[in-house]
Amino acid sequence: MDKIGFDNDLYMQKQKQHILERIESASGKLYLEFGGKLFDDYHAARVLPGFDVNAKIKLLYELKEQAEIIFVISAGDIEKTKMRADLGITYDMDVLRLIDTITNLGIEVNSVVITKYTGQPAADAFMSKLTMRGVKNYAHKPIKGYPTEIDYICSEEGFGSNPYIETTKPLVVVTAPGPGSGKLATCLSQVYHETLRGVSAGYAKFETFPIWNIPLKHPVNLAYEAATADLNDVNMIDPFHLEAYGETTVNYNRDVEAFPIVKSTLARISNGAFDYKSPTDMGVNMAGYAIYDDEAVKEASCQEIIRRFFAAKCDFRNGKGDQEAVDKIKMIMRQLNITPDIRPVVQPALDKSADAGVPVAAIELHDGRVITGKASALLSASSTAVLNAIKALTNIDDDLKLLSPIILEPIVELKTKILNSHSTLLNLEDVLTALSISGATNTLTAKAMRALPQLRDCEYHSTQMLAPGDEDTLRKLGLRITCEPIYPSKELFF
Repeated sequence: MDKIGFDNDLYMQKQKQHILERIESASGKLYLEFGGKLFDDYHAARVLPGFDVNAKIKLLYELKEQAEIIFVISAGDIEKTKMRADLGITYDMDVLRLIDTITNLGIEVNSVVITKYTGQPAADAFMSKLTMRGVKNYAHKPIKGYPTEIDYICSEEGFGSNPYIETTKPLVVVTAPGPGSGKLATCLSQVYHETLRGVSAGYAKFETFPIWNIPLKHPVNLAYEAATADLNDVNMIDPFHLEAYGETTVNYNRDVEAFPIVKSTLARISNGAFDYKSPTDMGVNMAGYAIYDDEAVKEASCQEIIRRFFAAKCDFRNGKGDQEAVDKIKMIMRQLNITPDIRPVVQPALDKSADAGVPVAAIELHDGRVITGKASALLSASSTAVLNAIKALTNIDDDLKLLSPIILEPIVELKTKILNSHSTLLNLEDVLTALSISGATNTLTAKAMRALPQLRDCEYHSTQMLAPGDEDTLRKLGLRITCEPIYPSKELFF
């Protein structure tokens, strides 16, 4: 059974209160660097069971009368068509998606800043698109010597060369579709410009991980290291906080390394009016206070580390990751004395695949039952596993078929004879479409279809890597996916 260990209401209350205190202490305007995802923060929900995946945007909604948002995206990420792996869309498209969603919530979007701009054609095209759609946008060029040459950076040739973004609210949230976008530089640039105009402006950082007031090697914090293994982030004791207060807190290497520069830059901009003594001081993070069942949170975090391990192995096999990331997560697993077989869906899938000699998928339902499904000439293992799972959830006899050949054969014919597919295998989306059509006349099928939402947040493991179509559909159903790093086909293109 799923265990809850995090009080989301308490977290929201404390986080909002802390932000309001920071706005007040800024005595004018607070630039809040927003780390992580505004929407759909599934990592937080997985390691902090009880966390609302949309807690951040709900918090901003509560503060919407005081807040406006600046989006930041690197011109290099636009040029490289960098993708959000969880959504399968590029960073620039994610910015457009976020603007639409936030605007529809009634939260003000101020503008988009294109950072590290050096004339990239793709960035020009994106800015043109924003302009045509009525979205204010600005380009920030690289500043010579950033971030170490503080005197030059805090001058007319440095931050002064960036266009000033006019804001009207006391809280300005600066966020981005992913890491390395230039959020910090944008915040510092704006604080510089506000100071020139006689406006008192402060800076703070909204982060969820690592959690500063739980142990360094707590599984929640180690799960963050596993999630950022490709970035080589390392959690560490904040030495500045320890020296200033004699208190042990947790931060991560990039913030600790950057702190002396950030502190000096802000002190230079504000003529010494900067009272942060540590990176921990800069953070707005009340998540640790909302953990009420530490064992549940530890267990959930260990499971997330195993998921990250499988993901890193598959990325490496696909040429999208490196062995160093895999090895780092292995080291984390050794520290916690955990192995992949603590994931309940792994061994049943492997055992059934070994017996049947075909690919197999396994799904763990919320009541603890593990349901498997094997591939056939017509259905992928994912399709069979999902069909078997919804039959189990609705107490439909396992021997009963939810889909008859009369429904499936025309789909196969469409794929092979009209769409020229070389494969007769129906992916999960094909099967769910057929199921929904069948449900219009078949009450048993309709009953099974109604169980699909119950698969959200269930665990899933496949004995081979998934074809993109199946993976997309499983993610939309909300399943927590892992796969063995084995290609589903000998063909190079699949």
